[in-house]
Amino acid sequence: MRDRTTRDRSTSDRRDGVTEVFVAHRNLLFTVAYEMLGSAADAEDVLQETWLRWVGVDPGIVRDQRAYLVRITTRQALSHLRTLGRRKESYVGPWLPEPLLTTPDVAEDVELADSVSMAMLLVLETLAPTERAVFVLREVFGLGYDEIAEGVGKSPAAVRQIAHRARAHVAARRPRGAASADEARRTVEEFRRAVETGELQRLLDILAPDVVLLTDGGGVVRAAPAPVVGAGRVAHVLGGIAAALSVRPAQVNGEPALIVRLGGEIDTVMALRIDDGLITGIYAVRNPEKLSRLGRDIVLSR
Repeated sequence: MRDRTTRDRSTSDRRDGVTEVFVAHRNLLFTVAYEMLGSAADAEDVLQETWLRWVGVDPGIVRDQRAYLVRITTRQALSHLRTLGRRKESYVGPWLPEPLLTTPDVAEDVELADSVSMAMLLVLETLAPTERAVFVLREVFGLGYDEIAEGVGKSPAAVRQIAHRARAHVAARRPRGAASADEARRTVEEFRRAVETGELQRLLDILAPDVVLLTDGGGVVRAAPAPVVGAGRVAHVLGGIAAALSVRPAQVNGEPALIVRLGGEIDTVMALRIDDGLITGIYAVRNPEKLSRLGRDIVLSR
């Protein structure tokens, strides 16, 4: 009886230790999965699968707990990426990442805020799954090529080539003249006032001539079925939404953004891409399924 009690206590202590390690790294693992998937719901699924695999691991074989957990998360996220890609093929209208209300410390980490911004997540969408994983793990989380190789199932030499290719791809598509935090806040505030008043000229003054508006309704709520391109067309669309709406600033994906409410309920989240002081991209998420997590701040870390 005493031996059984000792074994039970040992098993319980081991599980507590395993749980403590997982909880300590949970925010990091969520951030890795979210950056790879652009979906908080799928990132949570990945974390659940990571946990189930982690509790079955013999702690004695793990030299670096953080690296081991990131490796499990990467493998699960890659599997989800391929499934998510098939879902996007049948998605109604433009697909946008799921917006997250983020804590102030995310914005203070400039590199992290840039990596989870809506604009950057859309750039990452143009990468192949393995390229995206390698870029995120190398450029955002600073993992070595050997560590990444174990996560993506490639040789270190192949990972180095993939990283170089992905870096060049992203550099060609990321914002040309990234706005400072103060400039971004000022631009978002000007945009908010212009949307609330519906003043056409005020909108035209802060929109780039080739600005693109993407609206994600997911086939559930009304949204533009295709990108709206050009300052005049975008201003016309935005100028007609002021009535009966409440537009308030928020910190979304590490950057200033706007939350639009109708009848007290969140109707739309609008994130902006700002290049050289002008708005070049407006990402309006209206799909209710993607707005369900906006009731609390999300802690991201690296």
